[in-house]
Amino acid sequence: MRYLPLSDTDRGEMLARIGVQSVDELFADIPKTMLLKEPIDLPRRKGELEVERILSRMSSKNVSASSVPFFVGAGAYKHHVPATVDHLIQRSEFLTSYTPYQPEIAQGTLQYLFEFQTQVAALTGMDVANASMYDGSTGTGEAVLMAHRVTKRRKAVLSGSLHPHYVDVVKTLSEMASDDVVTMGPDVSGTEDILSQIDDSVSCVVVQTPDVFGNVRDLEAIAAKAQQHGALLIAVFTEAVSLGLLQSPGSMGADIVVGEGQSIGNALNFGGPYVGLFAAKSKYIRQMPGRLCGETVDADGNRGFVLTLSTREQHIRRDKATSNICTNSGLCCLAFTIHMTLLGQAGLTRLARVNHANAVKLADLLDDVSGAEVLNKAFFNEFTVKLSKPAAEVVERLAEKGVLAGVPVSRLLPEAGLDNLLLVASTEVNTDDDRAALVAALKEVL
Repeated sequence: MRYLPLSDTDRGEMLARIGVQSVDELFADIPKTMLLKEPIDLPRRKGELEVERILSRMSSKNVSASSVPFFVGAGAYKHHVPATVDHLIQRSEFLTSYTPYQPEIAQGTLQYLFEFQTQVAALTGMDVANASMYDGSTGTGEAVLMAHRVTKRRKAVLSGSLHPHYVDVVKTLSEMASDDVVTMGPDVSGTEDILSQIDDSVSCVVVQTPDVFGNVRDLEAIAAKAQQHGALLIAVFTEAVSLGLLQSPGSMGADIVVGEGQSIGNALNFGGPYVGLFAAKSKYIRQMPGRLCGETVDADGNRGFVLTLSTREQHIRRDKATSNICTNSGLCCLAFTIHMTLLGQAGLTRLARVNHANAVKLADLLDDVSGAEVLNKAFFNEFTVKLSKPAAEVVERLAEKGVLAGVPVSRLLPEAGLDNLLLVASTEVNTDDDRAALVAALKEVL
């Protein structure tokens, strides 16, 4: 039987205290056209065994990333994760760990978080990194809020090549805080005049490299212009492996670097959980969100670790908190740390070179297909292809042929008029046979 702990009187008192007449008023922000007029057409009851069979039949319709040639990217990438990573993170002392509230007694947890921070700082070319964010998109939103705190300004300029999901998160957070957001139009070529948007009213400029269309961006001129006007440059990435080959954002003058770390140690997992990487210049350390682990010595002079900064309102006075992020992605950043440790600097560089080489091979092959044109002049492992037909239609037809070809730009930017553009990613998991299958199927469809 249903368990209803609240009586009508209880609910009435709660609504009155809130100041509304009915439960429906709590959902007033939802457009009426989106509300269901009747219950969803589902059976009222089924046994557990019946439900398992129904869901199994439904899931069997999916085409998994490991079963066919796979070229999907756009912010989430299929890489090989060594079996060692999953084996180690499933040790009980890791699997049950949580952000410590009495941190000094959890030296193992603090040590791997410290190692994680060290790796992220080295990758991004920054002075300091925190102990992770939820993911790249929410990390970008936190970076914008941090820039507002540092500059005492409330206006952010977003590149037209920033991942649309990241843009949406920034807009949502900014709307709640009544901050100003200037979003430039979609920039397929990566040649937008973002310098013209920077003036003394701007808090920060947010630029992604490689951007959502695959273009590798030079940030030095943007960083210099931002510095002239007292603004901060926030550099964003969605493909962490690219940091093994490309010039680091820190070396190009970025003030804050934030991105998605899923590519290292974390499988696709049907959309998550992922791990956000966040790094900054040391002078901004007290404005960083999340947690920061530090190294010290104990009373006997032995090496130890401490939770140096913890900036959410549960730990310090609410008006002093820089963020309300409630945890770090502990298990995911542990997987990142283990995988990165297994690779080492030389291994990461080799992995990045293989990714780039595979993408170049695929781009050359696709450029020879009638009705397909690669638009990028420089890219890492992802690029944009212009097709002679709508990309969404082509992707569906290729899926029927057993090839997952990429992400239609129209899926990310449905109103931008870029329906014929396809984002294609090629990592170390793609073989010559995979590339041949994509090219052959594309020739048939186009």
